[in-house]
Amino acid sequence: MGLFSKIFDANKREVKSLSKLADKIIAKEDEYEKLSDEELKNKTVEFKKTVANLIEKGKSKQEALDSILVDALAAAREGAYRSIGMKPYKVQLMGGMALHRGDIAEMRTGEGKTLTATLPVYLNALTGEGVHVITVNEYLSQRDKEEMTPFYEWMGLTVGLNLSSLGPAEKRRVYACDITYSTNNELGFDYLRDNMVRQVEERVQRPLNYAVIDEVDSVLIDEARTPLIVSGGGQESTSLYGATNAFVRTLRKASKEDGSDGDYTLDIKTKAIQLSEFGIDKAEAYFGIRNLFDLKNVDLLHHINQALRANYTMALDIDYVIEDGQIEIVDPFTGRTMPGRRFSEGLHQAIEAKEGVKVQRENKTMATITFQNYFRMYKKLSGMTGTAKTEEEEFRNIYNMVVTTIPTNRPIARIDAADLVYSSMNSKYRAIIEEVRERHLTGQPILIGTVAIETSELLSSLLYKIGVQHKVLNAKQNESEAEIIKLAGQRGSVTIATNMAGRGTDIKLGEGVRELGGLAVIGTERHESRRIDNQLRGRAGRQGDPGYSRFYLSLEDELMMRFGADRLKKLMEANDDTPLESAMISRSVESAQKRVEGNNFDARKMVLQYDDVLRKQREVMYGERNEILESQKVSHIVEDMIDNAVRKNIEYAASSQYIDEELENKDILKLINDKYFLENPIELTKEIEHSDDEELANIIIERIKSDLAEKRELLTDETFDSFEKYILLNSIDQRWTDHIDQMDQLRRGIFLRSYGQIDPLREYRNEGHMMFENMIDEIEDTVTANLLRIKVERNEEIEMKEDKQVLITNDSKQHIARGPIKSQAREEKKSKQEEKLAKIKELKELKEKRKKLDK
Repeated sequence: MGLFSKIFDANKREVKSLSKLADKIIAKEDEYEKLSDEELKNKTVEFKKTVANLIEKGKSKQEALDSILVDALAAAREGAYRSIGMKPYKVQLMGGMALHRGDIAEMRTGEGKTLTATLPVYLNALTGEGVHVITVNEYLSQRDKEEMTPFYEWMGLTVGLNLSSLGPAEKRRVYACDITYSTNNELGFDYLRDNMVRQVEERVQRPLNYAVIDEVDSVLIDEARTPLIVSGGGQESTSLYGATNAFVRTLRKASKEDGSDGDYTLDIKTKAIQLSEFGIDKAEAYFGIRNLFDLKNVDLLHHINQALRANYTMALDIDYVIEDGQIEIVDPFTGRTMPGRRFSEGLHQAIEAKEGVKVQRENKTMATITFQNYFRMYKKLSGMTGTAKTEEEEFRNIYNMVVTTIPTNRPIARIDAADLVYSSMNSKYRAIIEEVRERHLTGQPILIGTVAIETSELLSSLLYKIGVQHKVLNAKQNESEAEIIKLAGQRGSVTIATNMAGRGTDIKLGEGVRELGGLAVIGTERHESRRIDNQLRGRAGRQGDPGYSRFYLSLEDELMMRFGADRLKKLMEANDDTPLESAMISRSVESAQKRVEGNNFDARKMVLQYDDVLRKQREVMYGERNEILESQKVSHIVEDMIDNAVRKNIEYAASSQYIDEELENKDILKLINDKYFLENPIELTKEIEHSDDEELANIIIERIKSDLAEKRELLTDETFDSFEKYILLNSIDQRWTDHIDQMDQLRRGIFLRSYGQIDPLREYRNEGHMMFENMIDEIEDTVTANLLRIKVERNEEIEMKEDKQVLITNDSKQHIARGPIKSQAREEKKSKQEEKLAKIKELKELKEKRKKLDK
């Protein structure tokens, strides 16, 4: 039996199991209908007590909830009917239970996913640990929350809405609710910001318990390649972006694969772009350097590569738009702009230079996480979508989630016509306009789906020419998108939408439209993802309504150009306007889509593999930081750090293996005094002269403890405890943000190693681990030095002023005042390293002199 058959059989078994459970819930309908409102509402309190008792007796949370599942969902079903007039169908009960199991429920458009989600949300909220309902934008969060709050509140649960505009106090109140509606972006940023606070009370999120993600494919697949980033202003000059932009505009594209007839090569299938040998020579001449690949030219090479991408792979009105002198990214899957989001790694600045708008300074990364690693922190995760089966492997491998296809409440009546392929774009557009004209004359509503903004604007102008009134929905009009989509099913309506902007809003058929054949969906080209095509088709034929869909393709479409247009050209007749319709074409298109999906999956997997290196480090640092935040006293942590710092300093100095122990101890003491005791150094005594490393470490540690005990006495315990906590958090935050930025720099340059037949990921892992170990050493050293250097006088209060730093997320232009987070300049680190090397050199020279004297 093949893998597909096994998966199909597993889905059948799952659906059968869910169907039996749904029948049991429906069988309790009479029992719960007889309850008074008061009795039904009291069921929530009863369920909560049962769950708490079972957990107390050692049952797992899932086991406790499963034991009350049938009764709880029967109560919720009746409660929904009494509060909002909606009673979930059997298929919605099945979908709800799949979500409760931590699966993905694949449900067709119009099957009532919003109501389906209330069932597992209600059930899991009974633990009191919080449930997050996640949508792709704030409009949908607000809409769903407003629609379902009457039900939840009627059943005795609290509901909150998490918006980017809320302050910390409001966010804490929202997260404390039983159920919290939020966007995925806001949840991720709140998590990152929570790990930058200075007081426990400033945190807004509770531990991540259970989440239901609406349009789960959009959140966990489409947005997985863009990490969430909290950043502060960087130091880098923006002038290099202008210079490299001017340079790449002088280059000529090579037509041969080896680049022998041009300055750069571009693979249209993967959009990989790089300088050819000629291009490298030109760059070296243009910038007056001898070797572009020299380590000191890594920054220049990076800027050239980003300028190449900006000029020759990124297109205005497809990948981005210009709004009020700013570059705004267009989401390739929804067609919406993403205000405040910026392309990373300097690509955004390269596009700004290309388009002649003001080049913003590149920000320094201070905290970052991918959606893959954020959502994998939930104890249980589930999601809903109309299109998940094509990405089932990724859901299973990355998130350990199974896709369960839920049957439709009524059979699908939509007609999906075969694709029509034309030899040119012009003939394709003429055919589309003709079909729209014919259908519009009958009054049938039409939805035209486009992949790019420029296509939507071109079709709009063609429709105006033949007098067809219509609405355009693309990244430039997303404020009114829900309203436009709602009206798309009315008689005579014609709507053009880019990449299914308006997803999540139902298109309901107007009066008399069923008789006209329902909504007609016309796709102007195939998207590189089959899932997006299926989403477009799925807008027609909701809840058993009639509908129609057809895709128009041309051999000049990007997907066809990337995969196999040359072979298909031979099949086309000379007549430009004669379409080709064959199973072979459909297979070629699907094959091309599968290859692109495979490439995209690999890219997302690579993002995850690199972030996994950082994830392990992040868990260690955030765990340590949280322990400090939550502890009243941190003296035990400080003592451990002092112990480690002293011993590592001695180990470092002793590693040169000097012959004369007196000389060694004298120099070790000098190193320690220079670091920790500048004003009151430890005297070199006979005892110290003749101590071994262990004895010397103990003498130094005792002196440090003695100095700190004096300071504690002068300040009082409470003040000194606060002071220690402040020093610890400040040192951790400074070094951690530096480390994050350096890891980012390492990741950018690591791919150059592949030219030397070295695995870049392994190198990144190894070097990242060494950098992390060095960072830990630096934190311990800094904490020790800062505690000792502070001057304390009796009856004098220490005023600890926190510098405020502006933090910017890559999702919001909102500025958040946080403090104190101050980056240590890279030059300072470099000078410290040079200082260490100089000391080693000095000690080695002394050693050589001693050898000569002995001789």
